Amino acid sequence: MKWKLDPVTRPPKPDEFALIARFLAPLAQGETGAFGLLDDGAIVDIGQGQRLVATADALIEGVHFLSSDPPELVGRKLLRVNLSDLAAMGATPFAYLLTMALREQGAPDWVEAFARGLAADQSEFGVTLIGGDTTATHGPISLSVTALGRVSPEGGLLRSGARAGDRIFVSGTIGDSAMGLKSLTDNLAGLGEKDRTYLERRYRLPEPRISLGRQLLGLATAAIDVSDGLVGDLEHICSASGVGATVELTCVPMSPAVQAAVEGDPKLAEIAIAGGDDYELLFTAPVDKRTAIEAAVRDSGVPVTEIGTVETGQVVVILGQNGNPLALKHHGYRHF
Repeated sequence: MKWKLDPVTRPPKPDEFALIARFLAPLAQGETGAFGLLDDGAIVDIGQGQRLVATADALIEGVHFLSSDPPELVGRKLLRVNLSDLAAMGATPFAYLLTMALREQGAPDWVEAFARGLAADQSEFGVTLIGGDTTATHGPISLSVTALGRVSPEGGLLRSGARAGDRIFVSGTIGDSAMGLKSLTDNLAGLGEKDRTYLERRYRLPEPRISLGRQLLGLATAAIDVSDGLVGDLEHICSASGVGATVELTCVPMSPAVQAAVEGDPKLAEIAIAGGDDYELLFTAPVDKRTAIEAAVRDSGVPVTEIGTVETGQVVVILGQNGNPLALKHHGYRHF
């Protein structure tokens, strides 16, 4: 069937996950550690009691960062979003490769500041640049990192282990990044300067929960980092695990700044849980692991909140303040 391109009829928008499943997942057949390209990264046995975890993520100017964002913070965000994927698999990062497509004009000054940001986070997270590629572009700046980590032979958190009856947990607070972006590009009425500064920094500088991810090995049944939005990423876990979930909106942890924004405009609650870019860890665990999870939280220093329950079926339900299911217009960020 050919699509007639007129003002009335349009072909359906492509879906990034459908494209991956149709064209790219077949290329991963034969490597069990690729998990059908359905997880945060791949786990490959490399011998001598070691398993390599590899993940790749890109940032595009105008999509993942603003042209006005300081290059130093862009470098730090690029590295951190990749380290967050390793954290979601319980891996310890050690190295990364970098690919850059840059405009020629102003490139040296931009890269100098960008590299300062990378250097700061290399020191903080104990990773080293080991290679990559640099090229020129006439379009927006395009940046990509392939991050490498290690797990023990029996280690590695996946999205596919959630079981009915497990409890659902999330680290940190949700919605900060989405509100930070909205503050930078739109108007958030009623927010003070302190709240705006906090939210904008959370958008520009996420915190990969590496220590918590390691602590969750042997405790969590499934895990993912919140990049596409709390609801959308929970749906990824449920799809991979063949389960459903119920989450209480009133239990979702939100910072005072996000709470203030939602109080000013209740419609922003949906943006908070579906906007993405929080890079917190969303995970499931059996009820009898609660005490061990509390110990892991103390050891990692990262707050964790229980927000719901894994159910039979494959439907994700978000209960509003009145206890009724919410009819969400958006479940998470989509590139297409």
